[in-house]
Amino acid sequence: MAYQIKFGTDGWREIIARDYTVENVRRVTLATAKWLIESGLEKTVVIGYDCRFGGQMFMEATAEVFASQGIKCQVSEHFVSTPMVSLTTSTNKAGAGIVITASHNPPSYNGFKIKANYGGPASPKDVQKIENHIQDNNVIGFDSYETYKANGMVEIVDMETMYYDHVERSFDMKTMRSGALELAYDAMYGAGQDIVRRLLPDATFLHCEYNPGFDGQAPEPIHKNLQEFSTMIEMAGDIDSGLATDGDADRVGLYNSTGKFIDSHHIILLLINYLHNHKGLSGKVVTSFSCTDRIKKLCNHFGLEQQTTKIGFKYICDIMVEDDVLIGGEESGGIAIKGHIPERDGVWIGLVIWEFMAKTGKSLDELIDEVYEIVGSFAVERYDLKLEESKKLEIVENCKNGTYKAFGNYQVESTEDIDGFKFHLGNDQWVMIRPSGTEPVLRVYAESSDSTSAFEILDATKATILA
Repeated sequence: MAYQIKFGTDGWREIIARDYTVENVRRVTLATAKWLIESGLEKTVVIGYDCRFGGQMFMEATAEVFASQGIKCQVSEHFVSTPMVSLTTSTNKAGAGIVITASHNPPSYNGFKIKANYGGPASPKDVQKIENHIQDNNVIGFDSYETYKANGMVEIVDMETMYYDHVERSFDMKTMRSGALELAYDAMYGAGQDIVRRLLPDATFLHCEYNPGFDGQAPEPIHKNLQEFSTMIEMAGDIDSGLATDGDADRVGLYNSTGKFIDSHHIILLLINYLHNHKGLSGKVVTSFSCTDRIKKLCNHFGLEQQTTKIGFKYICDIMVEDDVLIGGEESGGIAIKGHIPERDGVWIGLVIWEFMAKTGKSLDELIDEVYEIVGSFAVERYDLKLEESKKLEIVENCKNGTYKAFGNYQVESTEDIDGFKFHLGNDQWVMIRPSGTEPVLRVYAESSDSTSAFEILDATKATILA
């Protein structure tokens, strides 16, 4: 029996050459083509790939299958970010977009993300329909990629310039380029490297070279993966802020002038303050289950509606497409805002924060202090525990059964189970346990008044669940 292709929280991802093969890419592409034809949507797809190994080869294999089914392909023959594919899909009114990427996963992986015609993740119900179409074998004939280019079924599109023009229309780039701010960018060898250099040529750049192996590092913009960038900012002494994005540039990481990491919880709060309090925009704030409860507190302060979703940006996107949403965001660095596509975009979010700094003349720390005056100071920390599958399942079962009444000295006052298990511990503190949907790990999150206290909760939780 053929390998079973299953989509996780954001696309299908597997290790290159083991399960992520040209043949399996063709299988999932044919299923996507059948879904697109049945859906009645425009029979055009936008296809892009990031900096991972084999990106162009897998893109060409994808295009050959779509073209064989009478679906016209708009492709980039140079690496692009996921938001570029989503923007092109929406702008050009294509039926769907495909990104050959494994996002933030280790370099041995590649993947297949499906974007809907509105320029955001395909809905869970459509992804299920595509999965249902996946066959063990492809019994189709197709011509070569070059043949489809020659007959017009494959068209080359400059997605990067389309994105660049969209940024120029949407931001005060003149102020950001004025020299008032010294900025730094770490592409993590990912797909954001060319566009940020094009937008802000005077910034300081790190890991902005083509390196499909990402120098052996998973391109996830979290502090433990960005030590070199943090040290560079700290040692420079004159950099106001640093931005990092992941492999396909849809996730954001941020640093202040001293090289301190500013997580997504704080970024979402800064965005609420800037977009609503400073720019006068309104709308619902939609955040995933693992985000800080301070978001609810700030929304209440400003009179904004807040909604919590399961983890996975596709759930946020579904609401953004239907409702008036100001901000949609995840703890993991995926954030979208009104005025752009309903899609995570690390570069875009970084530009919003930098525009906030440039317009107000304030540092990141000063802007965060403004928020702290309303919601209080806090920190959210996370452990990723690599466990045997049997132990992971045992812990999840214990959570379901209400086994955990306390974690060390922290008594459980109440529990939520929207997606995973969040145990409220009093005094605005909580710990959350959830198995990853894309990696063989158990994620444990904790919120408290400061980082030290959050780690104390994590350590107590780890000791309890592993006992």
